[in-house]
Amino acid sequence: MKKAKTGARLTLAVIFVLTVVLAVVGVTGIPAIGLKNWLPTTDAAAWPESLSLGLDLRGGVYVEYSAARPDDGDTDFAYLLEATMAVIRTRLGDKGYSEATVQRQGDDGIRVEIPDVTDTALVLELIGEPALLEFTTPDGTVFMTGDAVSSAEPALSQAPGMAGQYVIHFKLNKSGTELFGEMTTRYVGQVLYILLDGEVLLAPRVNEPITNGEGTISNIGSKDEASKIAAQIQSGALPLVLTQQKVDTVSATLGDDALSTSVLAAMIGMGVIMVLLCWRYRMNGLVASWALVIYIILLFLLIYLVPGIQLTLSGLAGIVLGIGMAVDANVIIFERFNEEVRRGRSLKAAARTGFKNASSAVLDGNITTLIAAAVLLFFGTGTIRGFGMTLGLSVLVSMFTAVCVTRILLKNLVGARKWKPAAFTSGEIKEEEDA
Repeated sequence: MKKAKTGARLTLAVIFVLTVVLAVVGVTGIPAIGLKNWLPTTDAAAWPESLSLGLDLRGGVYVEYSAARPDDGDTDFAYLLEATMAVIRTRLGDKGYSEATVQRQGDDGIRVEIPDVTDTALVLELIGEPALLEFTTPDGTVFMTGDAVSSAEPALSQAPGMAGQYVIHFKLNKSGTELFGEMTTRYVGQVLYILLDGEVLLAPRVNEPITNGEGTISNIGSKDEASKIAAQIQSGALPLVLTQQKVDTVSATLGDDALSTSVLAAMIGMGVIMVLLCWRYRMNGLVASWALVIYIILLFLLIYLVPGIQLTLSGLAGIVLGIGMAVDANVIIFERFNEEVRRGRSLKAAARTGFKNASSAVLDGNITTLIAAAVLLFFGTGTIRGFGMTLGLSVLVSMFTAVCVTRILLKNLVGARKWKPAAFTSGEIKEEEDA
């Protein structure tokens, strides 16, 4: 018996120390190993730079383009403009800027807003400088344009004798795959030219037919050169030719104090919730408060580690909703626990049975929310997608803390010493027991 109590106390001590250490590291980081801080503070100037913030919280860069109408008057220009915007959204999303917004401006314009970017030159690297990309035969006949290119990126060669050399790996869409396969079969051993705005960008020799829609261009040179050329090829994959009209930086649209007031409000809300939990559920409320602290630490650590998450006010709303889900799960668990205590079960048995009976309700509620988050994530764009991403992550972490962390804490707290049931239940339950 003593051994079990000692083990429970040791487990609680270890969890407490880990909680404190993670909280301190989250606020200060570990500069010696390059680990930055990730927990939010009420000081907007000291907000962790490691967390990527949206345009409304940290500002960023915007760029405006005008699209050239095709010479063919029968072409659906509106459709091509939407397709061009979709390509730009995909590029930005693939490079981690999920909160970037791409919207139509006027009859033939596109406006792109990229949060958390201060260097206007970086826009050209993220989107690619719009250009006309053409593929020609040895005699100069154009057989394919850049809209057939799905992606182009630098890579290290895996071919024998070329290990360590940089190449450009490209993929083509369905129509491009058929056309490129036909041309590379016809011109094996000859040079096909890749033109950018009428100038020769590359003149690769066809070593073998490329019929699967994927290929590599070798003898590129350095990594920087490969990245530059890949971006140029990618830029020519737009359905329309774009002309950059304006590019500039913008400040946070919600003001400099948006972060500090939002975080302060969240901290006040968390404090009120913890007080109410402790008042209503006593020791159980203390366990839930401890689990909520762990939830906040783990959630922001994952936001720091998982690529592609940018926080905006809508994203913060997803986090707050996740906190509500975590509190709701604890309330369900503790009410089941109280019911078992009323029936005369021991604290250990009440904890075990309470978690067992509450697990299905907790999982059902969280899974339905996860489904909604998945729909927003996969079918939404911009801030809607960001909300779905933070909501889904928040719910996953809240499920873990409610079902696993709270369970471990409560089990070891019950086993650490001999408690009276009243220490874990409300006054109403205590009166029923005394009666």
